[in-house]
Amino acid sequence: MIPVKQTTLRRLASPLAFAITMAFASAASAQAPASAPPPTAEAATVKKQLEQKFPGVTLGTITKSPYFGLYEVLFDDQLIYTDAKVSYVIVGSVYDPNSKKNLTEAALRQINRVPFESLPLDLAFKRVKGNGERKLAIFSDADCPFCAKLEDELKTVDNVTIYTFLFPIDQLHPDSARKSRIIWCAPDKAKAWDEFFAKGALPANNGDCDNPVAQTNALGRKLKVVATPTLVFADGSIVPGALPVQRLELQMKESEAEVAKLTAAKK
Repeated sequence: MIPVKQTTLRRLASPLAFAITMAFASAASAQAPASAPPPTAEAATVKKQLEQKFPGVTLGTITKSPYFGLYEVLFDDQLIYTDAKVSYVIVGSVYDPNSKKNLTEAALRQINRVPFESLPLDLAFKRVKGNGERKLAIFSDADCPFCAKLEDELKTVDNVTIYTFLFPIDQLHPDSARKSRIIWCAPDKAKAWDEFFAKGALPANNGDCDNPVAQTNALGRKLKVVATPTLVFADGSIVPGALPVQRLELQMKESEAEVAKLTAAKK
């Protein structure tokens, strides 16, 4: 474990912390809980001590993990682990050595889920492939090379309705916002988007129509989107990156199964 110091937790992250988390995950060999239990008095004490030792930090959920009595804490935008007295802090990912699953990443995705139906889909353009029965939302940047890679992967994905939120990242691609507005102003937005990625061709307009680019940027920031592409699946899971088609299909299958399970539980 790593002693707590008065510094940011990002500075504590190291190969040692990663190795330690791998070790205790192997020893524990336990899955993260499916849902967080109600907060306890001890959890409240953990929160108070973290606030004292890391003034100004934003703390989220604090739950008892299945790993040696440690607490799992949402610390700013990452998960950390600490003992009840906050004598030590572990920064890194916990893995299940049998399934090779990143339990920390899975827990963070569970915490950050957003109800798909709450997304303002009128701010996105829609593409329907096949019967369109599956759902996928994407935050994408017109000039992002990884977005182009994802678009290539999506060519072989069928039976899905894709909602694309324009999310130009000005710091990386200063011309992307202009291109996004031009694509939005096209009579057929989906066709314009596909043609841009296929041929680099933009529609013949000035991009001066009413467009949602400012709103989709604000939405992305609210959902803590920091990179493109970022995908939102039917169960609300938010996953960054240009997933290869095999993982994309698996993630959609798992998310649809989760939606079915949650729907059945409500009946």
